[in-house]
Amino acid sequence: MKLPRSIAGWTIAVFGVLALAMGALGLLWPEAQLRMLGLEVPETRTAGDYTGTFLVASSMAAFNMGVYYLLATVTEWRAFYRFTVVFRLVTFTVFTIAVLADIAPDGFFGVAAWEGLGAVATAVGLRLDARRVAPAGGVGTPAGPESAVTVEGGTGAAGAAPADAAR
Repeated sequence: MKLPRSIAGWTIAVFGVLALAMGALGLLWPEAQLRMLGLEVPETRTAGDYTGTFLVASSMAAFNMGVYYLLATVTEWRAFYRFTVVFRLVTFTVFTIAVLADIAPDGFFGVAAWEGLGAVATAVGLRLDARRVAPAGGVGTPAGPESAVTVEGGTGAAGAAPADAAR
């Protein structure tokens, strides 16, 4: 697998690896996942308790999301990076409200904080990456040969997603 080529790419890669790992943990060792979230793990479940079903579904979603984030990193898909900033802030808001409304345990605020901090880190990375690019004759030029940052109005970088390269 290729290493990320930008600061924002590194933030997306870290989240992708952790989402993949947490999804796998939830699938392989659900009790550990529940304990990490501060949720009770009873000896036996009663009829109508679908905690296991929900955990399998959310763990599989996290695993898949990790794959999507890593794919976005490999292709340096900047539009995806920007999209995640917005929706991770929405996730932060919803999860925080769930804790404040006593819908989720206090430990769940750690998940909200992770989403919020991840969104801010990616936003800062996108801003810093944009500053690393120096305009040359109206066309964006990466700051160095190892850089592969897509520039608004520029030609994009090798490996950029088609949607970004066409912009």
